[in-house]
Amino acid sequence: MTAEAAVVLSVLVAFTMALVWGLLAVAAQIQCVDAARTGARAAARQDPPDAVVRVTQEAAPSGSTVSVAREGEQVRVTVVAKPPVLTGLPFEVREEAVAAAEEAVAAGAAGP
Repeated sequence: MTAEAAVVLSVLVAFTMALVWGLLAVAAQIQCVDAARTGARAAARQDPPDAVVRVTQEAAPSGSTVSVAREGEQVRVTVVAKPPVLTGLPFEVREEAVAAAEEAVAAGAAGP
């Protein structure tokens, strides 16, 4: 009876740890989505590149990498992060957001 209890307990602990890790991975993915969207909005407003990266990293999971690129009239922000716990696994979450670049209003132009 004790051997079966030890096996069952170890399986339950492993299952619980897998569930917790899965939830943490999903939470990191959601943070990456939000961070990429925030960065794309900032880049579309023509904010300076260092400000875009700073705003994006504030919203992203800790230790994530952010890249900002402009392709014609679109800006693309990519956030890549490793989920917490079990960092030894070769697994990362990645999210991109694309936004149309807004035209800067000319200095001194009269508004409507």
